[in-house]
This record gives sequence, C-alpha cells and structure tokens, in this order.
Amino acid sequence: VQLQASGGGLVQPGGSTILSCEVSGFTLPYYIIGWFRQAPGKEREWVSSITKYDGSTEYADSVKGRFTMSSDAEMNTVFLQMNNLKPEDTAIYYCAADSIGYIVIQRTASEYNYWGQGTLVTVSS
Repeated sequence: VQLQASGGGLVQPGGSTILSCEVSGFTLPYYIIGWFRQAPGKEREWVSSITKYDGSTEYADSVKGRFTMSSDAEMNTVFLQMNNLKPEDTAIYYCAADSIGYIVIQRTASEYNYWGQGTLVTVSS
C-alpha cells in the first residue's frame, strides 16, 4: 500500500489550496483515509477522514466549515480542499490509511497503519 500526498505550498491568510493523496495497492474493498497535520513543536493532530464504505466524512472542530474532504469514485485519490486558511493551519500535512476499520472513523494516529510522506502548507503574508 502506498500513499502519495501532494499540493500545499505558501498561501496567504484567507486563501485556499487543495491537497491530494494518491492511494494505491489496496486489495480491500473498504478502508478509511485520513489527513493529519503536525506543526513545528507540536504533536501530530487529526484533521479529517473519509470512509470508502459510504463516503462519509468527519472533521476536527478546528477545520470544520473551512476544509472539505472528497475523493474520486474509487477513492484512488483523496482531496482536502482548504479554504479561509489561517496562520495556525501551517503544518506538514500527512495522508494515512486505516485498513482495519471502515465504518467508524478513528481520530488517533495510532489507528492508521499506512502513511504517506508529508506535504508542507505555510499560511503567511
């Protein structure tokens, strides 16, 4: 299983950007893809997740209403649309897969057993 994150970069406060995560190698019919982020000097935190079972999504309170997670039909590519960005959104963003659960979305990093490399999002003027 491989996950490849891309996108991000430098964005002005109030701006938008979109992250992509290409997912490959899964033989399971259902799984969950999540986005996590880690700011300098802080612990990795859960941002949002989507389940292939029914396409439902969940979001951390800090990004609810600003970030939207979606995917293509087969969930081979997962997107994170990030709007109204704030300086506190600056972090390395990681996509990860939970291949064990597929209905209940987990919000802790230890529940995700596959990880992609991170992509940096910097929100600054």
